[in-house]
Amino acid sequence: MIRNITLLCGILLLQGCAAAVVAGTAGAVTAASDRRTIGAQIDDNNIEIKTTLAIKGIDRLAEHANISIVSVNGIVLMIGQVANQEMKAEAEQAIKSIAGIRQIHNQLRISSNIGITTQTHDTWLTSKVKTKLLADDDVYGANIKVVTENAEVFLMGLVSEEEANKAVEIARHVSGVKRVIKAFEYI
Repeated sequence: MIRNITLLCGILLLQGCAAAVVAGTAGAVTAASDRRTIGAQIDDNNIEIKTTLAIKGIDRLAEHANISIVSVNGIVLMIGQVANQEMKAEAEQAIKSIAGIRQIHNQLRISSNIGITTQTHDTWLTSKVKTKLLADDDVYGANIKVVTENAEVFLMGLVSEEEANKAVEIARHVSGVKRVIKAFEYI
């Protein structure tokens, strides 16, 4: 009996290792196919952490705003909802001095915070747009970051102008998308 339990525990632990290996490999493949250098990818991750902490360090933003930050090659996209123009400016000011930020796209909306239903729908829209980008032969969809907030789709990445225009057209024709905003860096 103890032998069977030990064997079962061992198998379960090995399955966890297999999942970790698969996830690690997928992450490595994604990092390797990204047009950004590995250093730029790490810098972007650090920017996202530092900007999030800076915003969470301001009590009224932490408590009354819904702000998300995405960084691609030092270009920062701020999305979410704030109560007023003053809070929108305050959020941008809070992150301006963070090292590595080359440009800020402040796309915060003045409105009440979106609910879980809208967030779920946004995730679904992101998946639909990303799938269409990956399926298109004229766009290298792996290099385009798709972020959706309240049915507005934001496209980021290192792309050619031709790829950017094609990506916008693809996203624009996905059912449920209200608006498409480009935050690309052109190569």
